[in-house]
Amino acid sequence: MGMIPELAQAQAGGTLDKVKASGTITLAYRESSIPFSYLDDKAQPVGFGHEICLKIVDEVKKATGRADLKVALQSVTSANRIPLLQNGTIDIECGSTTNNSARGKQVQFATNYFYTGTRFLVKTGTTIKTIDDLKGKTVVSTAGTTNFQILRNLNEQNKLGMDLIAAKDHAESALLVESGRAVAFGMDDILLYGLRASSQNPASLAVVGEPIQVEPYAIMLRLDDPAFKKLVDTTLANLMASGEFTKLYTKWFMSPIPPKGINLNAPMSKELVDNMKALSDKPAT
Repeated sequence: MGMIPELAQAQAGGTLDKVKASGTITLAYRESSIPFSYLDDKAQPVGFGHEICLKIVDEVKKATGRADLKVALQSVTSANRIPLLQNGTIDIECGSTTNNSARGKQVQFATNYFYTGTRFLVKTGTTIKTIDDLKGKTVVSTAGTTNFQILRNLNEQNKLGMDLIAAKDHAESALLVESGRAVAFGMDDILLYGLRASSQNPASLAVVGEPIQVEPYAIMLRLDDPAFKKLVDTTLANLMASGEFTKLYTKWFMSPIPPKGINLNAPMSKELVDNMKALSDKPAT
């Protein structure tokens, strides 16, 4: 860095310099991205991503020599999360943000820490395992989602002859499967696990199939900030190597979680298991 004053470094986008100078780091949270980042019944942010963000803060305190560093919390939405990071309102976002190359022009991503793909919610005991098993069958997805487009394209390309229904929301899509009007509901598997867990009879539903078009989620940081990215990636690598990451995964995806004590029962994907060794920040596309 040479002789650049600290202030100029902070203006140049160095998050560690910015938070050291201000004495505060601002974490973004989502209000309903269960179980990554959401509000509990006391309106406090909780979740898998949120806890990882707090562990990163511990490392920021050490790196900046500021044990007194204050943590400010800022709610973000899908629409404003990128602008609020770019303009310095938030310093880090640990939610359900897909790491893709279009976003990579505006922000940078840490090591991928979750993977989701389009899979199918079906009634337990149904013989459906792959998309080919859905030939000529009635399948539902939610209107306006990438998942609906993916299924429509596959239906045409592979001449599957599926009767594809667009439901108005995820709840209606799930209801069509429960009532037998559709044999399968195609959606991000993590959302399907949540819908199954909150249904009247979770045991009557199953999430099946190999994931179609897998997308990674990753922690979002400002562009051109190699020192902060290194700290975040190193923290993730250490959590993954020590077994702490797996413990957190079990707590949020395989155990009862607040506010209602629902268990998502969402086992770790092969892609995530592999990335705990590969430590890649590769975007979806």
